Amino acid sequence: MNLARILVVASNVFREVIRDRVLYVIAFFAIALIVAAVLLPEVSGGSGDKIILDVGLATISLLGLVIAVFIGTGLVNKEIEKRTVYVMIAKPISRAEFIVGKHWGLSAVLAVLVSAMMAIYLGVLTAKQIAYPLDSILLAALFQFLELSLMTAIAILFGVFTNSLLALFLTFAVYLMGHLSRDLLSLASLTKDAGLQSLTQVLYLILPDLSRLDLKNQAIYGMSILPTPLELAGHAAYGLIYTTLALAIAILIFSRRQF
Repeated sequence: MNLARILVVASNVFREVIRDRVLYVIAFFAIALIVAAVLLPEVSGGSGDKIILDVGLATISLLGLVIAVFIGTGLVNKEIEKRTVYVMIAKPISRAEFIVGKHWGLSAVLAVLVSAMMAIYLGVLTAKQIAYPLDSILLAALFQFLELSLMTAIAILFGVFTNSLLALFLTFAVYLMGHLSRDLLSLASLTKDAGLQSLTQVLYLILPDLSRLDLKNQAIYGMSILPTPLELAGHAAYGLIYTTLALAIAILIFSRRQF
C-alpha cells in the first residue's frame, strides 16, 4: 500500500465530513453541556457535580458513536450506490488503500471531535469550579477515541457488503453486545444450560469486548482502581488489533466485489 495515496483518500474524507456535520455536533454539545451545568445542580441535590462529570463523558461517547456509525456505514456503501466507486477504483488506488484511507479520514474527524468536546467539557467544569481528576478523564477520552476508531472499522466492514439501513442496525448491535458480552458470559456461567454457555462464549470470542476500552466509571466514580500501565497497554493493543482485523476483512470482501 502507498501511504501518499491513503492520505489523499483520508484528507478528502476529513474535509468533507468536517465541513458537513462535525461543527454542528460540537456546537450542540457545547450548548447542551452548558445548559446541563446550569440546571442539574438545581435538581440533583449534592450529587450534581458527579452527574455533570458523568453526563459530559457519556455525551462525548454518544455523539462520537453517532458520527462513527452513521457516517462510517455510508463511506463505502454510498460510493457503491452512487456508482462513484467506479471513478475511485479506476484511478491508481488499490481497494485496500481506498478502505484504509476512508477509515483514517473518519478516525481523524473523530479525533478532532473528541478533542474539541473534551476541551469544552473541561472548560465548563473549570468555570463551574467542579473538581475533576484530569489524568483519569484524559485517559478515558483517549480510550473513547480507540473505541470509536474500532466502531468506525466495523461500520465500514458492514457498509462494504450490506445496504445502509442493515449496516446501521448491525453496527449498533455490535456496539451494544460488545458492552454486554462480558456480563452475558458471567450470567451464562451461573446457569446449567450448556448450549447457552457455549453460545455466550462464542459471542464473547467473536464480538469486541468494548468494556476494555470504557474507563468512564473508573475515571469519575472511582468504582475500581484504574488498570495498571501494562493492562492499559494490553487493552489498547486489543482495540488496535481488532480494528486491524475488521479492516482486513472489509478489504477482503471489497476486493472480491465486482463493479
